[in-house]
Amino acid sequence: MANTQTDPVRLPGDPRPDVEAMIRVDQAGEYGATRIYAGQLAILGDRSPAARSIAHMAEQEKRHCERFNALTIERGVRPTLLQPFWDKAGFALGAATALLGPEAAMACTAAIETEIDKHYGEQLEELGDSDPELSEMIAEFQAEEVEHRETALAEGAEQAPAYPLLSGAIRLGCRLAIAAAKRI
Repeated sequence: MANTQTDPVRLPGDPRPDVEAMIRVDQAGEYGATRIYAGQLAILGDRSPAARSIAHMAEQEKRHCERFNALTIERGVRPTLLQPFWDKAGFALGAATALLGPEAAMACTAAIETEIDKHYGEQLEELGDSDPELSEMIAEFQAEEVEHRETALAEGAEQAPAYPLLSGAIRLGCRLAIAAAKRI
């Protein structure tokens, strides 16, 4: 394919722009997840079975975030400029759902992890075998995100007040956040 002014020359080993966007959005998402769980735990404390499950999921999300933070540095990927927004919005979403009760906190997790499972699956398909390190990391995290969704459903997510509406709104917000973090 001929090089044009809009198709910059890339040297061997240079990251593909789509991979940069993947890393940026995944780092942002994992950071957002840590903030959602922080908001939920600020309300729920550690006194309920739901809070103990959330604390376990929060530890996994923290590890995911740390690995994506390291990858952004290793590969020179600019983090999203929306990080200060994700900080506040994530905590607020977590706190708000926890205020509605443990089932609503779990509904939040189920909704987000449904979208993240789909998102990570699409990334794995797009990557193919072009970036084994990133693919392995995404596949590992995807399995844990599915585990989070299954835990949330088992712990009563679908019993949350107005579950279909709550879940649909959170899933839409998640898709919008993914789209924004890829670009900004």
